[in-house]
Amino acid sequence: MDHVERAKVAIIGSGNIGTDLMMKLLRHGRSLELAALVGIDAKSDGLSRAGRLGIAAISDGIDGLLAWPGIDAIKIVFDASSAGAHRRHSERLLARGIKVIDLTPAAIGPFVVPAVNLDAELDAPNINMVTCGGQATIPIVAAVSRVAKVRYAEIVASIASRSAGPGTRANIDEFTETTARAIEKLGGADKGKAIIILNPAEPPLMMRDTVYTLSEPADAALIERSVADMVARVQAYVPGYRLKQSVQFDLHDDAHPLSVPGLGKVSGLKTTVLLEVEGAAHYLPAYAGNLDIMTSTALICAERFAESALAIWGGKR
Repeated sequence: MDHVERAKVAIIGSGNIGTDLMMKLLRHGRSLELAALVGIDAKSDGLSRAGRLGIAAISDGIDGLLAWPGIDAIKIVFDASSAGAHRRHSERLLARGIKVIDLTPAAIGPFVVPAVNLDAELDAPNINMVTCGGQATIPIVAAVSRVAKVRYAEIVASIASRSAGPGTRANIDEFTETTARAIEKLGGADKGKAIIILNPAEPPLMMRDTVYTLSEPADAALIERSVADMVARVQAYVPGYRLKQSVQFDLHDDAHPLSVPGLGKVSGLKTTVLLEVEGAAHYLPAYAGNLDIMTSTALICAERFAESALAIWGGKR
């Protein structure tokens, strides 16, 4: 069997998402080797853990990473900072020929949801992981779109308030805008809408997502099968992703149309899908499925990038 050298990667962002991603890479990285964690707070738990684990802990941000002696070996950088910071980071990283996986809502590169379109974007220099709500719900919208034309899709992502760190809270507007656009572009809806709820319940509740679609009339059994197939696809890289109950259907004829924002009165088949996402608890509690789905998604994308490019990088011998 050929020996495969692992591609070296770095993470920008030493908060919840960056630290959880670090733990996932150390546990499950097949073709990836984490070389550095980058932050701006030398006392953060993430950088402290990185140092104890033998990972380069860089506390002066992108400048420190680019000045770090090991930068020339880095093939992929995960950016788990903020949308505003990513816009500055991306240009500098791409200029060095480093592939970028964006876990912020900046959406500079193409949207990627692995179960929907990863294969089509393997050559993109910068890909965007949309948002946690997008990763959970866009596969479902796409599953309905495979059966019937979706006129409107609305998603509601409810996450535990405790799992929403400063970065998430600072990016609420970008979250809703980016998710809505990706619902249209990847999910196939004519119009998309996204809502996020920070649930203050104690003890904290797991991530819950509700997906509503209004499509042309179609066979409900075909939609159910398409949704079940898509759930299985997502579970392959996010084991805690699951349907909360059976798919629900309501047919609205011309005499009883639905009032849809931006579209007016619309008839068709309303499909409702209720989801739950349980985190793997590698670093964060199990209720933080919103963060787990982002790090799990970023990891599978990086693995595919590395495996598809090993010959170019000289990793296959």
